[in-house]
Amino acid sequence: MSAFIAWLEKLNETDNKARAVLRRSLAFEPGQYIPAFPYVEPFVKNDDGWRRAMHYLVAGLWAAHWRQGQTGQRMPLAKACAVHQLQSGSASTERRFINVLDADREQLPHRLRQMTALLAEQPIDFEQLLNDLLAWSYDSKRTQNTWAREFYRTLTPSPAEPTHEMETAA
Repeated sequence: MSAFIAWLEKLNETDNKARAVLRRSLAFEPGQYIPAFPYVEPFVKNDDGWRRAMHYLVAGLWAAHWRQGQTGQRMPLAKACAVHQLQSGSASTERRFINVLDADREQLPHRLRQMTALLAEQPIDFEQLLNDLLAWSYDSKRTQNTWAREFYRTLTPSPAEPTHEMETAA
């Protein structure tokens, strides 16, 4: 677990208002809610850019998503979306997921808030989410491509190898 997510988990045990403050920070642009500064600034130091904003966003999402006694292996966001779609049967999950993948820097916080709210029952790996978001704006769209592969591979496992009968019939 990253130092940042471990810090949030530890903080949650000792500061009963930290989660509420971080949850409230989601109503503002990432890094603009002053009461959240003590909980995030130690990890962003002098960075005023994307890295800082993503730490605030992930802290807020973590706080909003946190559930007492949530069990299960934490999974990357894309896999959590696919699992939610498989469990709920809701086709709108894919549409929302695609909207997240297509989000630009300004849209991303809003779309991620919506998505993590939808995934309330899925244990999300927030460390992985932070790492992925830090690479969001790369020209190669590495994060978006990785998420798409993981989502669709979870929804549709690889088809079985062709059987001998299928090969001879062709």
